[in-house]
Amino acid sequence: MNTEIIGILAMFLITLLLALPLGKYIARVYDGQRTFLDPVLGPLERLFFRISGVDPAESWSWQKNLVALLVINLVWFLLGMFILMNMAWLPLNPDHNPSQGAHLAFNTTISFLVNCNLQHYSGESGVSYLGQLYLMFLQFTTAATGMVGAVLLFRALRKGTHKTFGNFFSDYLKTCTRILLPLSLIMGIMLLFSGTPMTMEGKQQTIGLRGDTMQVSTGPVAAFVPIKHLGTNGGGFFGTNSAHPLENPGYGSNMIEMVAQMLIPFAMVFAFGIFIRRKRMAWVIFGVMTLGFLALAIPNTYMEAKGNPAIAHMGIDNSLGNMEGKEVRLGAAAAGYWSIATTVISTGSINSMHDSHMPLSGMNELLAMMINCFYGGCGVGILNYFIFIILAVFISGLMVGRTPEFLGKKIEAREMKIAMIIALLHPLLILAGTALATAFPQYTSGTLNNPGFHGFSEILYEYTSSAANNGSGFEGLGDNTPWWNITTGFVLILGRYLPIIGPVAIAGILGGKKYIPESAGTLQTDTPTFGFMTLAVIAIVAALAFFPALTLGPIAECFSSK
Repeated sequence: MNTEIIGILAMFLITLLLALPLGKYIARVYDGQRTFLDPVLGPLERLFFRISGVDPAESWSWQKNLVALLVINLVWFLLGMFILMNMAWLPLNPDHNPSQGAHLAFNTTISFLVNCNLQHYSGESGVSYLGQLYLMFLQFTTAATGMVGAVLLFRALRKGTHKTFGNFFSDYLKTCTRILLPLSLIMGIMLLFSGTPMTMEGKQQTIGLRGDTMQVSTGPVAAFVPIKHLGTNGGGFFGTNSAHPLENPGYGSNMIEMVAQMLIPFAMVFAFGIFIRRKRMAWVIFGVMTLGFLALAIPNTYMEAKGNPAIAHMGIDNSLGNMEGKEVRLGAAAAGYWSIATTVISTGSINSMHDSHMPLSGMNELLAMMINCFYGGCGVGILNYFIFIILAVFISGLMVGRTPEFLGKKIEAREMKIAMIIALLHPLLILAGTALATAFPQYTSGTLNNPGFHGFSEILYEYTSSAANNGSGFEGLGDNTPWWNITTGFVLILGRYLPIIGPVAIAGILGGKKYIPESAGTLQTDTPTFGFMTLAVIAIVAALAFFPALTLGPIAECFSSK
């Protein structure tokens, strides 16, 4: 078997083997059970609670938890705007990078705040070390925010009737201290040994292969990269992200970063099953997500490893695969696999240029973000999947002539209305943004480096990445303009918070309803049959909503290049 394929299989299996115990540990943390980190982190957490005046034992309604989530995110946004717009005179700026303008700072702050990290600037030259450190802080907070949103869902779906669902600030702090910080420290040490730099000094002087002297940007990279992947954030310390040799030095670091970005999304599925005591349901959900992931990852890996037929037709050796925009030290197959992992999980980091991938590879990357529930980001992936469960339960109930029920709670009109709004919001944001950008070429035409079908794909990808809180891009697009910064900024806000508010609201409503014990006539939602039903609903919604746009972009490009 090809060594690159063996490496890909190893990355997936290692992630799964690590996710099983991590899922159990996450469930214990959120359930308030004792863990091995209690003696070390317990006193630190109590100090934070004493200073802030928060009572961690107080349990709030789902509405109060959501208000706390939104208000603290607003505070972080305002602080981020101040730092990014004043970096030139603030400390920790050894390379004297300039401050960002208002519209770029707006986009950058929102993007890092909503777990997208859509970078319309080049990392090493567009942000000071202080800016990088604050953005690193936001990568912790946004991952914790998504995970806490998922925990509200976990608590609501537990057997019984629930009026309160924990405490946002308590869950948020524990997510950072008990889960994200320890994992980031471990990964940071591994990256240090791989050759990733960790320094607060400015540019370093080095001698190139031709004997010329160069100034190479470094910085606190080994601290930045772990939470970039563990938090499914994806923002690169350097402009070329994980294609940069100091951010991703070799195949070993590539495996570390790949496992890291998939680890928590995997673990959250198992944590859900353990927390609500429905392990079989967790495996069904994981199975559906994995089928969807493989349906996209296998073709991409194959197409990128096979190479570009147009290059082969010119008589050029194409045996290494489609190597345009890729790193030789990583290979085409690993880049193809990464391209789907990073778009399915909404990390958005890249180890190759997606703009240079084969047209149908680009289509699969778009589909991964358009579907946005195969594993998904930290916490929000399972929130997105929950919406499709509600739709599948309702449709299945209609098919068998029974009142739709999920985990002992009736699904009624109010929950269905919310679910449909959230399900339709995602394609609305993507397609409306794309339509506006193409309808007003005076604002966008000068930013496109590619005309025709591929240029349309660049526009479609930008809004898809924004709505899915992904952050990757077809980087032939010159996106640092008022149009792109402002329009994608609003798509980022709506694409992040409404898909959290909707599922949590549904879960809160269901949690307060009377529990109905299961009977022989109850629709079983932890079976492979229901799993395939959910997968069919996902496929139908995605196909109906996005197929016309994909036809105008990557599909048309594929046929026109033959």
